[in-house]
Amino acid sequence: MCQHQPLCPSAESADRESARLVAHHPEQGWSLLCNGVLLFEDTGELLPDGQIIAPHRPLGSEHVMTAA
Repeated sequence: MCQHQPLCPSAESADRESARLVAHHPEQGWSLLCNGVLLFEDTGELLPDGQIIAPHRPLGSEHVMTAA
């Protein structure tokens, strides 16, 4: 899919989110990367083979709870 030099990471790569943007629709909450990955604003992903990657947004320190 990717025509960039050097090639962008494939959809199967751990660093797939670093591929270049092909389409960006912030009003709808998604972007399409050149490797075919749909990246959602909640950090979830839909891979070209239909596999779903659950959101993996890191929690800020204000959301971290500790046991007393």
